Amino acid sequence: MSYRIGAVLVFVVTLVVSWLLGGWVGYRQVEQESLEESFRYRQLVANELNRYLPVPELMAEHPLLERALKEPDNPDVILQANEQMQRMATIVGSSDVYLMDVNGLTIAANNYQQADSFVGSNYAFRPYFSEAVSNRDSAIYFALGLMSGVRGLYFSHPVIDDSGRLLGVVAVKVLVHDLESQWDRPASLREAEMVVLDDAGISFLASKPNWLYRNFSYQGLAPDAASRQRYPDRDLNPIEFDSLGKPWGLSENSTAINILENGEAREYLSVRTPLPRLDWNLQVMVSTRSVVWTRLGFLVGGAALFFGGLLTWLYLRERYRREAELALRGEQLERRVAERTADLESSNSKLLEEIRERERTQTELRETQQELIQAAKLAVLGQMSAGLNHEMNQPLTAIQTYARNSRRFLEKGAEDMVDANLSEIIALCDKMAELTRQFKVFARKSEGPPALVDLRQSVDASLKIIVAQKSSADIDIQWARPEYPVMCHGDLIRIEQVMVNLIANAVQAVEGGPNPQVRIEIEEKEDCWKCLVRDNGPGLQGNTEQIFEPFFTTKSVKQGLGLGLSISRQIVDALGGSLIGRNRMDGPGAEFVLTLKKREATE
Repeated sequence: MSYRIGAVLVFVVTLVVSWLLGGWVGYRQVEQESLEESFRYRQLVANELNRYLPVPELMAEHPLLERALKEPDNPDVILQANEQMQRMATIVGSSDVYLMDVNGLTIAANNYQQADSFVGSNYAFRPYFSEAVSNRDSAIYFALGLMSGVRGLYFSHPVIDDSGRLLGVVAVKVLVHDLESQWDRPASLREAEMVVLDDAGISFLASKPNWLYRNFSYQGLAPDAASRQRYPDRDLNPIEFDSLGKPWGLSENSTAINILENGEAREYLSVRTPLPRLDWNLQVMVSTRSVVWTRLGFLVGGAALFFGGLLTWLYLRERYRREAELALRGEQLERRVAERTADLESSNSKLLEEIRERERTQTELRETQQELIQAAKLAVLGQMSAGLNHEMNQPLTAIQTYARNSRRFLEKGAEDMVDANLSEIIALCDKMAELTRQFKVFARKSEGPPALVDLRQSVDASLKIIVAQKSSADIDIQWARPEYPVMCHGDLIRIEQVMVNLIANAVQAVEGGPNPQVRIEIEEKEDCWKCLVRDNGPGLQGNTEQIFEPFFTTKSVKQGLGLGLSISRQIVDALGGSLIGRNRMDGPGAEFVLTLKKREATE
């Protein structure tokens, strides 16, 4: 049953698609024929315009016209001008040729001997006169003649003397019957019609006589005063039509319309094309009856295609079913199982090898990181060796002095002074032993995973190493040590290494500056501890994140390789904390913020 429902749905979809595609092809054919006719007639109009457009300009160069405009009261000159108008009209094959002065008054015309002569009439209101006067160039206009009531194209050009003074306008009227009679409809366009519309949508050329002087405007607006003046004594009634919209796949100039005529509606495909040099529009309307036949043809073709595909599918389906029944399914299944088993074994061996390789790589990475951290600590000790030598030389010199004095006091029998010197020597030896022990602890490798540590102890140990340096003698190092334990998640030796790097950097930053200060504070947050190391040096320059990149340093090669902050951040990240550096907001200098997770002593 499901196959039947699917077949019916596919058949319906095929018919719908065929109907739409047939409509698209049919409308495209009709539109193509309309465009071809529009192009043909557009070229015809262009040829007519190009034929008559230079004529009035050539007439305006005739010296007799200039003389007639300068001597309008001379009857002999006016007679010669009238006769010249007749010869010009005969030569160019125009309906009328006449000459007007600067006020629009006609002083000479080819029909000067007829009762309806233009002589004495004023045409200053005509656009072809006003445009020629204002632009001092050729003008084209279409209208019905006031005297003859015949449609015509008016070509005009100003008459200008040698000094550039405007004398008048010469006009040539050409009848448009030829343009209308040359609408030749081929056999494929027996149900096609044509109208030429002005800018107001009024038809002044039409293939059907009853469509002449009708309003084809889509807006259906009433004719304005200019249209009434152009077409005097004409009704200009709007044509009754309904716009059906643009069919799918056609251009923007194509629209399907229903024209109501004598109580009968007929559908056309209307294609509007602008004509050259004028504000005219050629509207070609072709009957859409052929679209219905095209759609029916596509429906038949779609149905044939569907049934052909359906029969082919049924044949192939039955053939496949029989071939599948004859196949040896058991052998196929056994072969597939064997192939699948081999694939799984190969995948398992590759997976195990990748796991072992990854574990080996992770072990090597951890060992390399530990060695790098240890190397960084030794590098710090190497940098501090000069300060350690100074710190050792002072007690040794004092011990030597106390020993020599004790010998002299023994010779004099001053045993109490010898005892005092020995006490001083013992104190100096204890101080040297404590300093040596602190450096040995700092140089030792970290052992075991992170545990519960007191952050104060790491700060205390790092300060002992920093204070032993000669460079920190003149620096005010302030340690706001909390009175209560600061228990955090970390490693005592690793945190000490980070603090030594931060405090040593701060000491180097303020060294040699005025009133050098380094301050260490611990702030308590909701779930973490923040240890801040501040200095009043020049501060950080540029991108603060760049200082944590390996081998980036602003110091000399003797002061370091730029690995201290990079390794410190790696240590802090491994402990689950964070390390950032920034310039101070409350004054000059920089501050580094070490954040570690808070832990309770009972954990």
